[in-house]
Amino acid sequence: MVAGVDEVGRGPLAGPVSAGACVLGPGAVIPYLNDSKKLSEKRREEVAAALREQAYAWHVAHVPAEDVDTYGIMGALKRAMYEAVAGLLLKPDIILLDGRPLSIWPQERAIVKGDEKVACISAASVLAKVERDALMRIADQYYPEYGFSRNKGYGTAEHIAAIREFGLTPIHRHSFCGEFINPVRS
Repeated sequence: MVAGVDEVGRGPLAGPVSAGACVLGPGAVIPYLNDSKKLSEKRREEVAAALREQAYAWHVAHVPAEDVDTYGIMGALKRAMYEAVAGLLLKPDIILLDGRPLSIWPQERAIVKGDEKVACISAASVLAKVERDALMRIADQYYPEYGFSRNKGYGTAEHIAAIREFGLTPIHRHSFCGEFINPVRS
């Protein structure tokens, strides 16, 4: 049993770091499956829907911004990846990671550019991206001046201007905002 694992949201100023884990069966046919960064938002949604129907198992885990601040991005990323794998209904014998080894599972193999080369890693990437983006659209309803539905928490000019004008929200990563930090907005 092999699970692909990938993370999204490593660099934003706001929102969680998220990780997906996915076990694809040998007969899974997922048109357009690729690294989530190489797909349009509409195409990612279509691919994610097909994955939810055809995957043997999948799970996405989110680690909130305050934990990114507390444990650092690598600590939060490792926790999200571990929780994504641990949340699978089928426990994998081995996990395949995009990038470098993280020692989060007894048997793991890291593959450089794995999200482009290995279907189950691409699947994990897409599922995590779609779910994280959905969370950021919800956050946009609470904090519309930050443009989270458009920027997904990344440091765009619009987002940085909003931080300077309105301060940080509870979903901002204070450790990532440096010079932009103002009192937390409730």
